[in-house]
Amino acid sequence: MRAKTPSESLTVLTDIVLPGETNYLDNLFGGELLARMDRACSIAARRHSRRIVVTASVNHVAFEKSVPVGSVVTIEAKVSRAFKSSMEIYVDVWIEDRQSGSKTKVNEGIYTFVAVDETGKPVEIPQIAPETDLEKTRYDGALRRKQLSLVLAGKMKPDDATELKALFT
Repeated sequence: MRAKTPSESLTVLTDIVLPGETNYLDNLFGGELLARMDRACSIAARRHSRRIVVTASVNHVAFEKSVPVGSVVTIEAKVSRAFKSSMEIYVDVWIEDRQSGSKTKVNEGIYTFVAVDETGKPVEIPQIAPETDLEKTRYDGALRRKQLSLVLAGKMKPDDATELKALFT
């Protein structure tokens, strides 16, 4: 199975924030943004695996800035690392200034998806071959993030988390 580059899974969703999607401060509801991020990540995972994909976890989300009503929101998602049947998708969220057109990063997240067959059984997927410095950094960190999640979930013994141990020794 040929390894793929992260750019082959790149998914860009652009939309506008409408009044019905905002809270009392006229900012986009966090849950609405999470749903948009999940959709973008789902498409990226499907593009990478060419299989049915399901959300396994939302590993990290950082709401750095609010997203005001009327904002143009761009969500960029791509696979940062593939394991046997699971893949980590990194997602960045930007808003565009209405006057200047300049973009500001307002959010980021890390999702895990699993590729499955028609019966829901996990299936093997292609590996990732990162190209850019950012892709390589995200790729390298993905194994540590996976091991941390497994340790916290009780699915891996801390002594077996070799990538995590390397950070502290």
